[in-house]
Formats: sequence, structure tokens, C-alpha cells
Amino acid sequence: MPVSAGQIVQWCRRILGLCPEETHLELPEFVKSIPPLDSLSQLPSGTVVLVRGDVDCKPGPEVGQGDIRLRSMLSTLEFGRSRGWKLVLFGHIGRKPEGTLEKVASRLSQLLGQTVPLITDWMDADSGRITQAACQQIESAEPGSVLLLENVRRYPIERVLWKASEQDLPQLAPMLAAVANAFAEQISPYYINEAFAAGSLDTSTTVVPAAMRQVAWGRYVAEQFSGPLMRCLDATLVVFSGLKIDKLDDLEAIVRRGRVRVVFSAGSLAMALKKAAARLQGSDFCLGVAEDPTHCDQPYFIPPQRVEQATRILRQGEQHGVKFVLPVDFVLQDGTVAEAIGPGQQQLDIGPKTRELFEQEITNYLELLKNHPELPPVAFHNGVFGKFEEEQFSHGTRHFVGQLKRLKENGVEVYVGGGEGGTALERFGQPDWVTHVFTAGGTVLNALGGEPVPYLVALRMAAQGVIHNWG
Repeated sequence: MPVSAGQIVQWCRRILGLCPEETHLELPEFVKSIPPLDSLSQLPSGTVVLVRGDVDCKPGPEVGQGDIRLRSMLSTLEFGRSRGWKLVLFGHIGRKPEGTLEKVASRLSQLLGQTVPLITDWMDADSGRITQAACQQIESAEPGSVLLLENVRRYPIERVLWKASEQDLPQLAPMLAAVANAFAEQISPYYINEAFAAGSLDTSTTVVPAAMRQVAWGRYVAEQFSGPLMRCLDATLVVFSGLKIDKLDDLEAIVRRGRVRVVFSAGSLAMALKKAAARLQGSDFCLGVAEDPTHCDQPYFIPPQRVEQATRILRQGEQHGVKFVLPVDFVLQDGTVAEAIGPGQQQLDIGPKTRELFEQEITNYLELLKNHPELPPVAFHNGVFGKFEEEQFSHGTRHFVGQLKRLKENGVEVYVGGGEGGTALERFGQPDWVTHVFTAGGTVLNALGGEPVPYLVALRMAAQGVIHNWG
């Protein structure tokens, strides 16, 4: 049954978190409510099945280089191929609409041992309907085929919920409903989510499931949420670093949950916390260009409201007995080391005193676990400590990767978020230095912080068929 624009308005209100009493559940509740891949086993050979995949990657020259997300999907794809399904894989590449999945299609062909054709102009952007040529190509494919739709973000409708407000929904809903219905009617009403890293408000992950007859999550996504991520909920040590200041939202939620005991921070996150800590002590801490309004369009800029948020986090942490470990010196943009940051200056790494401090605080954490055996020996590390891709600003990150190994050698389960954290481990360490590396950081942060991952909300509602109760 097609979904209506009115139903999509109600659906999107839940996706956007505007109905927290209905969508704000603990992670285990989502895990229990989403059907596994095996729930689709009854589909006969020749059935077309949609797979929202983790195709956002840059494959290197050889298999195994830059294609971990593609390899994470293989079990699910083989499951469908073995049953003779026609698998229509779709997803995004980067944030720019001009990005192409040509190299992804080529690497998938290598991994699967069969040609994976890339379907380019597959949607009419004005109507949201699937083009006749794309439908014919899917229909003529042999059972067991895998076809890849070109970058979904090249179509504006895929990105409309990124900055949408509740007031925007009535205007957006007709087109969103048209796209969801087009997927279900013209391609398939069967939908698998095997896109662990796709935690944004993309239409393909959050709205298309509304029109589906059956949904399930893929093998890899199900394993990540029911296994490593569930264990990360018990983390008593977290490392929050990097350039993205909006990670403060996740840190605030994690501190509020009351389980973490020690927080290490560097990068822009630490800058906000450093200034907040100084203000709580009746002084101030200059952030250099990071607080200069003329730099407000830069990713490292820290607006005043983020400092206010950092102040709340520190106060909440004090109530919950959380210890914050912050940098005491910095490597500035000219390579010099300083304990203060002046106007016009920018920190790009932690300094040697901070490296020593962090190492000592790891020792203190291990001692804490020894004296309190009831505390789960679980650590979660996300981000890097500076502009680590340049050698002169890599020493902080390189040193702390060694501390991750030390934690594991002392019986601590160490989980690393994807993205830069995973890249740093590849560059400065070995895979067996940690317990597990996720293929995405943002999805993990949302789940750990208690904020519902948008596609989990969508899959749960689709599995329960709630949209058909809205009339």
C-alpha cells in the first residue's frame, strides 16, 4: 500500500526526534525490534531486493586497501546471491552530489567475482520516479546479480532532511512519499540495511523504509549493534578528540548516562572544555583563531554556545564522579610548543607534557580498575589528537595509539571508532593492539550517547508497520 504525504510527515517527525516519547529507546530495544536477515529467507529466486549499503569508501590499488566497508557487506550479498535474488545496492559517496561510485562498482566486481554494473541516471529528479531504463536493466538481470545505483546524494531529495525543521515537513512530504513509493513499486518492497556508517538523515535510510513490505538489517550491521556496540555501552574510559565540535553532543549524553569514569580529550573538543574549565575557576583560556569570529566559517571554530555546553558537561561530570583529562601544552601551527595559545595562533597537536600526562592517567585508570573490580574494563577511543597526517603534528596521536596497546595488554577491551581513529591505528599500530575497530565513528557515538541512530528508528517503525496505523 503506498504511503501518503500525511503519513510521511508523522514518520519524519519521529525520525527528527520530535516525538522523543516514542523514539527515545535504549539501544537493546532497537536491537530486539529489527528483523534479522534470515527473516527474508522465504523470498524466492528472482526476487528483487534493495540493499542500502556502506559504499562510501575510496578503494585503493589492491583488494584490502580502503575497501573495508565493502568487504563488511559480503556476507549479506552472498546470502542473497545464494538464493538467486537480484540485489539492487545503493548508497552515497562523500557529501558532494557530483561524487561517483564507479570505483566502488569496480572493486565490488573484484570482491564478488562477477560484474556489478553501475546504473547511472536512475531517478527522475522532478518526480522521484525510477527511470524506465533503470527498471528495464533491473528486470533483465539474471538471478544472483548485484547491481549498483549511482550516488544517491546526486539527487537533492536525498539531502532535504539534513537541515529540515518541523515546519518544513508538510512541504517536503509529497516528494519524500513519491520517492519511497517509487522504490517500493518500481524496484522492490523488500529492503535490507547493511550500511553501518550511514547515520545521517538521508532519505534512502530514513524514509524509503516507510513504504517497504519487509525490512531487515544485514549481517554486519546486526553483529555490530548486538555485539561490540552493546559492550561499548559499559565503557568506563572514553577518548573524545578531533575537529568536529558537534561531538560534544555525544559526550554530553555519554556523561549524562553515568557509566564513564574517565574522559580523555584533545583537539577542538578539548579546547571547548579547557575554556569552560578556566571559566569555572574564575579565569579564562585563549583559544586563538578557534574563537576568532572572523574564522567562524572554519571547521575548527568554537562558537560561544559550545563553550557553554562544555561547561554543562564539566558540571555534570563532577556530579557523576567523572575525571576529565585535558591537554596542558600544545604544538602550535609553526611547530613550537606552548602551554598557552595566543590570539592568531592555532593548536594542531598535544605537546610532550600532555603526552606524559596522558600516559600517567592511563596508569591511574588501570590502578582504578584493579581497586574496583566491579568496574567494566572497557575503553572507547574516537578521533585523533591533531593534524596527524603531517609528521610534525603526529606525535600525540602516535604516542596514544601505543597506550591503546598497553590498555589491551592489561586486560582492557579497547574499541576504536572508524574514520581517523581507525586510520591512525593502521598508520601507527597493529590491528591486534585493540579489541575491535568499527567502520564508522559517528554511528557509534550516537548509539553510545543515547541519541537514536536515524536508520534504527526507521527500521524499527517499518518492522512494526506503524505507518499503516496513521491512516
